[in-house]
Amino acid sequence: MSGVISQNVGRHTGLVKAAEGGGGEWTLISTLTSDGSDANLSFTSGLDSTYEVYCFKLINIHAETDDTHFQFNVSIDGGSNYNVSKIGTIFRGYHNEAGAGAAFNYDSGQDMTGTGYGTLFSSVDISNDSSGCTEFYLWNPSSTTYTKHFSIRNIFQQTDANPYVYDYWVGGYINTTSAVNAVQFKMSSGEIQGGTISLFGIG
Repeated sequence: MSGVISQNVGRHTGLVKAAEGGGGEWTLISTLTSDGSDANLSFTSGLDSTYEVYCFKLINIHAETDDTHFQFNVSIDGGSNYNVSKIGTIFRGYHNEAGAGAAFNYDSGQDMTGTGYGTLFSSVDISNDSSGCTEFYLWNPSSTTYTKHFSIRNIFQQTDANPYVYDYWVGGYINTTSAVNAVQFKMSSGEIQGGTISLFGIG
């Protein structure tokens, strides 16, 4: 399945004052909610030239499979293919639930260097109280002149004998001058077992 979608009826409804993300007003474009059996959650409409900045807000994403990665890819053909080259890097802070094992470092293992799915957060925990939350900013996806920059902030729990909380910062660009018009989110293994993703236009 591809999630339950709630589409707003006009681009000038659902306005939210931006206290973050550089100012402007936020317009809710659409929301996808996992029904617990979703192979992916895909946005195949709403990304166009109306706004120069878009933001996906991901709330309480929960995995079916333990120690899997939550990922994204983009499309330039309306969602027929998700295979666009990306260049990205991740740094992270983390702390053990038991009060030890804290660090802040560059995670070279999650670099994005090709057309495959990029990692938002890794090795997620399937405990009932565990989930991940994300803000994903995408700049000027409809441009046919420039590559498309993105920045991502994630908070999530990682599975372990003593679970960790992770704060992931992801940045990079989609390496194409073609317009990006669809974005897909999925687990590297298993289904999305819960969570909501909302797409906003900022301007």
